[in-house]
Amino acid sequence: MIDQNRLPFEFVIFKSENYLTTCKAISDMTTRGAGAIGAAAGFAMAQAFMSKPEKTNNLFIEQAKKDVQKTRPTARNLFYAVELVYEAGKNGAEEAFRMAQQIAEKDIDDSRAIGFYGNDLIEDSSSILTHCNAGWLAFVDYGTALSPIYTAFNSGKKVFVWADETRPRSQGARLTAWELYNAGIPHRIVPDSAGAWLMAQKKINLIITGADRIAANGDTANKIGTFEKAVLANYFKIPFYIAAPTSTFDLNCSTGNEIIIEQRNPEEVLYQTGPDEKGIIHRIRVASPGSTAINPAFDVTPASLITGIISEKGIIEANQESIRKVTSKD
Repeated sequence: MIDQNRLPFEFVIFKSENYLTTCKAISDMTTRGAGAIGAAAGFAMAQAFMSKPEKTNNLFIEQAKKDVQKTRPTARNLFYAVELVYEAGKNGAEEAFRMAQQIAEKDIDDSRAIGFYGNDLIEDSSSILTHCNAGWLAFVDYGTALSPIYTAFNSGKKVFVWADETRPRSQGARLTAWELYNAGIPHRIVPDSAGAWLMAQKKINLIITGADRIAANGDTANKIGTFEKAVLANYFKIPFYIAAPTSTFDLNCSTGNEIIIEQRNPEEVLYQTGPDEKGIIHRIRVASPGSTAINPAFDVTPASLITGIISEKGIIEANQESIRKVTSKD
């Protein structure tokens, strides 16, 4: 996997030899993003089946399942992948691996389809705001929020992207901006607090973000700060879309109130990392030495503030009827 903690300053491939190392890679954000977390979690379960002791009463696998699931509690794709690989693994380690591979390949297909459908929302010369990173780094390929932008740009449309810096981990400033730069897409990094000013200046036509879990009624958990952008979009009458595959929907969560919000280490708020003039990465404190911090990783945007959800099956409304229809097996 790509070591996302080293980006955008270094491009390093991280190799995980066992499921516990993969669990750590998920929890410390070596790999991050809904689809990437899901794929990594699926492979972690497959690794567990492959290393399962010959004589065991399945306690090893049950513990492995718990270990993977506790890495990122908000991410629905993680639990979706773990369950599928866990069930497949009952028929052997090879079946577990095959299922993990299928999940990864489906993630690519779903992300490509999201780009196809989302492209219809993007007019020529659009200025689009996105929050956090939901590009190809956050998935196996293509991404969700950025997939329509890539499709539009590659089709010849002129697009400009405002990339929220997305504190405290700065996924927008570090990852989204890096992706857009390498794709040749015009963009600028935006301080998280500048969204209202930009919208008041009529510099944003459309907002697209990703999602980590979508409740049955359309309430959506995404990176902290997404809720604020949705409130602003509603005030300024700017379309606000969520881009996510159906694997992100959680029909067992009736509303967003039931979504567990991950609380991460406050040090992510208090410290930042970056290279010096010699390219050596340093970690420095950027906040008052006598102060502590809170660090909720996600917030929940009410369905009433969401214009629509771009899924691999098309664009739907953020309500229970539409979600049940798009997730139906019929």
